[in-house]
Amino acid sequence: MTNFSKIGFIMATLGSSIGLGHIWRFPTMAGQNGGAAFILLFLLISVGVGVSMLMAEMLIGNRTQKNAQDAFYELDESNHKKWQWVGFTVIGGPIILTFYCIVLGWVVYYLGIISFNLPQDMQTSKKLFADLTQNIYMQIISFGVVVFLTAYFVAKGIKDGIERLNYVLMPLLFIIFFGLLIYAMTLPKFMDSVNFMFALDFGKITPKVLVEAMGQVFFSLSLGIGIIVTYAAFTEKTQNLFSASMWVLIPGIIISLVAGLMIFTFVFQYGDKSYVASGTGLIFMTLPVMFGKMGVLGIIICILFMIGLGFAGLSSTISLLEPSVRWLEDKTNKNRVVLSWSVSFVIFAVGTILILSLNENYKELSIGGKSLFDWADWISANIIMTLGGLLATIFVGYAIKKEHLKEWTQGYLSPFMFSFWLFAIRGLAPIMVIFIFTYAICDLMKIDIIQIITNHYKSLKSLVM
Repeated sequence: MTNFSKIGFIMATLGSSIGLGHIWRFPTMAGQNGGAAFILLFLLISVGVGVSMLMAEMLIGNRTQKNAQDAFYELDESNHKKWQWVGFTVIGGPIILTFYCIVLGWVVYYLGIISFNLPQDMQTSKKLFADLTQNIYMQIISFGVVVFLTAYFVAKGIKDGIERLNYVLMPLLFIIFFGLLIYAMTLPKFMDSVNFMFALDFGKITPKVLVEAMGQVFFSLSLGIGIIVTYAAFTEKTQNLFSASMWVLIPGIIISLVAGLMIFTFVFQYGDKSYVASGTGLIFMTLPVMFGKMGVLGIIICILFMIGLGFAGLSSTISLLEPSVRWLEDKTNKNRVVLSWSVSFVIFAVGTILILSLNENYKELSIGGKSLFDWADWISANIIMTLGGLLATIFVGYAIKKEHLKEWTQGYLSPFMFSFWLFAIRGLAPIMVIFIFTYAICDLMKIDIIQIITNHYKSLKSLVM
């Protein structure tokens, strides 16, 4: 089996984590949740819990050198070997790809079409995006381009495909975004962006912001769907997993902060502060208008931004496809090339149905008021990823003997670090994931769990006082 080089493993894992979540979701979440308050919680949880969960999943793959299902099976010391079923969360990758590639297809469309004819006002921008989501054929074409590229690089394998591509994409991504940040620093409103992201108002730290920060940490690290387990299976057992985890976490945090500073600067400079909370539309509706107000320079910046966003997304789509291909490769002994294209064809077929579900003429492709596209997004993020991450963490923390964990990590974890790591994966991480899962279920059922908790807290406080 061909392994990653040590740097190649870090690059590939970094590529899996730096996707639309860091560049799109992070600024959106920060804009909607008080800026600095959200960012502080995100940083604390990333360092305190995120690294521990990342390392736990790496350990599963690294110790076994097997696909996700077989890795759980081999490390499971119980008689019934039930933990192997956790490995089937690899199905989450293809499910996520059915809608993730659609969103990345929008990036392709904006790069090739909208960048050269930028809207000058929000009304026009909203109409352009609405027209795109109703244009079935254009979406299928751009979606197909992303699926094709993903299948092509996964089919080429670990060394010639995934590792080589990430050696190119990751440095270019950082060059593009740091270049855009340097330009943003020359604008008068840059300090407004800095203050929004780093001037902390403790009054804005609420239970809702805490839960959103937990969710961002979880989703930004590609946990729970077999990516980390699968990639770590292609590493030498001497790999320093703590160091690798930090090399994945820290650049991911940096690119999130860079993206936030850059995006908010453009918004403050050319728009209104209320735009920072524009949610999904921040990238596809708000920013194009901001770029449009810059003239010719805006076209160049928009092209560079969309290229960077495309690079980040492609590195993630490849990571999402690899675990299922690796699992099928081991189980069927079929050629990787055949499997990559076969799975991608199924993803393309299902994704086409999801595109139809966004169109007003196919309202029958909706369940409970949600399109199939929205359901695929919700189930992947809130069920498959969340439960997969929870079970993987519990497995490492409780199903594997403490002495084995200590032996496997003694080369890079001091006794104190080991104790904290074990505490994090046995206590902090499960509690965090349960909070995320509960919040998602309550939100689906239109139950404001945050308000209920707040009311109980106030009642308890009044009784004590």
